[in-house]
Amino acid sequence: MVDDMLVVTTDAPAYKMILTETQGRVAIVTLNRPKALNALCSELFHEINDALLRFDNDSSIGAIVLTGSDRAFAAGADIKEMKDTEFIGNYKNNFLAHWTEQLGRMRKPVVAAVNGYALGGGCELAMMCDIIYAGEKAVFGQPEINLGTIPGAGGTQRLTRAVGKSKAMEMILTGSVNLDAMEAKTYGLVSAVFPPERLVEEAIKTAKKIAAKGAVSVQMAKEAVNQAYELNLSSGLHFERRLFQATFATKDQKEGMDAFAGKRKPNFVHE
Repeated sequence: MVDDMLVVTTDAPAYKMILTETQGRVAIVTLNRPKALNALCSELFHEINDALLRFDNDSSIGAIVLTGSDRAFAAGADIKEMKDTEFIGNYKNNFLAHWTEQLGRMRKPVVAAVNGYALGGGCELAMMCDIIYAGEKAVFGQPEINLGTIPGAGGTQRLTRAVGKSKAMEMILTGSVNLDAMEAKTYGLVSAVFPPERLVEEAIKTAKKIAAKGAVSVQMAKEAVNQAYELNLSSGLHFERRLFQATFATKDQKEGMDAFAGKRKPNFVHE
């Protein structure tokens, strides 16, 4: 079937640090700095942001998988790049803002497939995604305190929301307490754990399932869930209800309910 075919994108920019490909309505972005264990740097994030923006604006794509290598999703930031920077320059240039800008604006769901190390910025990158799947040997941690600094791309905020204040404090303040894959699942940081050799396959499978749904409803559902972190309960319920009501202006709502009533499979047109 065409939907199961692997297509390496040929019209993409000549990336140096990532690989991109598609399978049907799913795009796969793979971090590709193997010698540096996918250490995060500005050039890498510019490439990630560019690829994500292209796929977010591509109507033929419904979901994205972000992954790394078997040894490391991303083992942290490239310390050599940032060690000699100064506060004034970092403040004026809003250092690290571009690390989070595109993932924070993504309308389409992003599934992180984490094998090996996800430390520091790597853990933060995974937490920017909508769903995290982990390989059995995955390790999550925020060791920035050992370098005389703190997490700067969401670690103190997203990790606390995911695992609770006490565990986040323990991990961030010691810089040595990490979570293995099963612990991360127990704390709710990841959704599922798979053998390393099956991880990306399972992430793509879930992304294909999501991409097969009506794109407008998927984007609305993602937006509503994310607002649960920003709004109080009353405001969140109001926001959800307005989006629910808005789905009744879409062709996919009519098709989905007609298909259910007619006991047939829906044919969503993503409108």
